[in-house]
Amino acid sequence: MILYPAIDLKDGNCVRLLKGDMARATVFGDDPAAQAASFEEAGCEWLHLVDLNGAFAGRPVNAAAVEAILSRVTVPAQLGGGIRDMATIETWIEKGLSRVILGTVAVEDPELVRTAARAFPGRIAVGLDARAGKVATRGWAEETDRDVTDLAAEFEDAGVAAIIYTDIDRDGAMGGPNIGATEALARAVSVPVIASGGVSSLGDLLALRDTGVIAGAISGRALYDGALDLRAALEALGA
Repeated sequence: MILYPAIDLKDGNCVRLLKGDMARATVFGDDPAAQAASFEEAGCEWLHLVDLNGAFAGRPVNAAAVEAILSRVTVPAQLGGGIRDMATIETWIEKGLSRVILGTVAVEDPELVRTAARAFPGRIAVGLDARAGKVATRGWAEETDRDVTDLAAEFEDAGVAAIIYTDIDRDGAMGGPNIGATEALARAVSVPVIASGGVSSLGDLLALRDTGVIAGAISGRALYDGALDLRAALEALGA
């Protein structure tokens, strides 16, 4: 199972939100590229980047910070937030992004996901963010009546590289991930599922790994708070 250190970007800074609330952001650093380099030095295989402002604006807002990260590190990175058209997808891949995460458009324009996955094999992921099993969009500000598993199943034959499942009520709360829901989703679809939201300890990571069906996990606040040591976690997962 791959551990993805998260760098969430708001106004050019590294932050973490509590349960997706932009008004409840904690700033952890003003140099995202340096943070990315630190994660790489610790041995991470991937980076998970989120343009939080972009998720609300519907277009890239923290592009400068993302570009600085891409120029600083050599490990692959995936990015979500405000990517809602083919031109933006193409631009990011041309700039060196290894994987683009499509969230809102997976609900509003699923054909774009399919088109992008055909154009860029292995480089498109679907981000499904949910409260109580129902998908939320536009920076988690709008809730839908779409069930996570049903929506994920619609992309089974689309050729997407992964589904990133975030339990919004767990995100940034340091209360542990929703292992049951994530495992159920991973067993329901053949697309690799990456867990996000609430991963706050080595025990959480090992529990996710031990399901045997979850392909990856994203952690942010726990790494910044020191509750999770990245180097030790990577060693444990590699054991």
